[in-house]
Amino acid sequence: MLIIHARELSVMSQHEQMNLNLNLEEPGRAADTEVSSGDVVLYELPAFEAVGLKWEGTFAGAKAGEIRDLQEELKSRLSEIPKLTQPDTLLGLSSHVLKEGFLHYAAVEVPEEAAVPGDMVRIRVPALTCAKFEHKKGQSIGLSYSHVYAWIEKQGYQAAGGEFTHIELYPMNQDTHDPNPEFTILIPIS
Repeated sequence: MLIIHARELSVMSQHEQMNLNLNLEEPGRAADTEVSSGDVVLYELPAFEAVGLKWEGTFAGAKAGEIRDLQEELKSRLSEIPKLTQPDTLLGLSSHVLKEGFLHYAAVEVPEEAAVPGDMVRIRVPALTCAKFEHKKGQSIGLSYSHVYAWIEKQGYQAAGGEFTHIELYPMNQDTHDPNPEFTILIPIS
């Protein structure tokens, strides 16, 4: 069993990495010129534990659907996890921006010290202050992230350099392969 703890990393900032890797023109949709709804707000995320599956790969692999496949696998195996604290929410926990990729965990929140199925991992997420944005179905994901990072900078904050570079909260009943999903974006800040 792997246990993940938050720690400081000296890596390229998430915003710099996303600028290099996000394609703001997404296939199958008209290009947006701005994010159309919702405001970025400060959000205090309480500490929690999660259990899930680990993925390590490239931005190209993520764009090709590897993370969505991981999410689908986790959803098909939820019965293996004894108790879920937030059964309606699928977590996407991204970490360690590397030169060519990152680590990602498809996970669900569980009670403290819950049992972990054999090939899954326990993830401990510390309490975090985050910039929070509700990304709506059909909006440009790249523009939504750019909007959040611009807000962070404008408010005088910076993306925190801790373990988790961004957290996404998906409705559990949403199709994981929907090309235009809705989800909540949480960017830890300092």
